[in-house]
Amino acid sequence: MLLSSSDKSLAEGKVLILYILNKIGKPVTNGELLKVVTALTDMNYFYFQQFLLDLIDNKYVVYYSYENEMVYSLTEDGKETLKLTVDLIPGIHKLRIDNNLKENINQVEEEVSVTADFIPLNENEYNVKCKIVENNITMFEITTYAGSREHAKQIADNWKENAEEIYPQILNLLTEE
Repeated sequence: MLLSSSDKSLAEGKVLILYILNKIGKPVTNGELLKVVTALTDMNYFYFQQFLLDLIDNKYVVYYSYENEMVYSLTEDGKETLKLTVDLIPGIHKLRIDNNLKENINQVEEEVSVTADFIPLNENEYNVKCKIVENNITMFEITTYAGSREHAKQIADNWKENAEEIYPQILNLLTEE
């Protein structure tokens, strides 16, 4: 069976994700994988999510909870499929991925090491979760309440900008005698 050009593009997108996951070689969050894939390819968010869901449905990629986050990893079937289909990726794409992957992963890991998310409890109340993660290990995590979306955003932004100053202060307070 010959693939049409649109079928080939769909297959290439999925194989690109498998190729990048294989090159990363460790479980990654959706956000981390999205940043790496979009930095290295011309794939947009919607195609990325659809391709990833298709790969999960076909059991080429598995996702599971690790340190209270969902992470994605290549399965053995995914590795075998990659071996059979890697030729769908044009050589120039493989070269760009191979040359720039390490830099992009390091950048994503630095960005992800300090995170802050706010989760709505209802229309006017939020929980704000601030974290520091190193090598996929949560080093520090705190959750606090915010009475408005603006306040939650202010807390999250302040944590992201000033975690290196705030964290030692909290640690000192917690270890004071």
